[in-house]
Amino acid sequence: MTTWTGDELQRIAAADELEMAPLQRDGTLRAPVPIWVVRDGDDLYVRSFRGTAGGWWRTAVATHAGHVRSGGVDKDVTFAEVADPKTNDRVDTAYRSKYGRFGGGVRRSHGGRTVHDTAAAAQMTRKIPAEPAVPSPPAGPAPE
Repeated sequence: MTTWTGDELQRIAAADELEMAPLQRDGTLRAPVPIWVVRDGDDLYVRSFRGTAGGWWRTAVATHAGHVRSGGVDKDVTFAEVADPKTNDRVDTAYRSKYGRFGGGVRRSHGGRTVHDTAAAAQMTRKIPAEPAVPSPPAGPAPE
């Protein structure tokens, strides 16, 4: 598995937002959307502001692949859901620390549920391991 470099982690974690473009089922990238991103150790995590109703979220869940851009880093990635309560607690803390200056936006950002709610956090947290994941579009029929 490919991992983030220390420099990439630092640059992305220092940025306020990350541009997320999940891979659609037809092999094209969805239009990028800005989202908040936090770092926990050697991993990066994002959550959908709209929860499971978010368009980018549904696309990412369907394909588990996409592209991100932030802090001068431009990379193909894979997505994985994270259900570990301890990881989600650390990610909650990272969100509060990084984005607490926005006040209620952090606490009320998921359809009225708080990011402190373990069930909501488990449902809405995505780990972004860096690894080439965007496949080439499927080839058409062979020419005759």
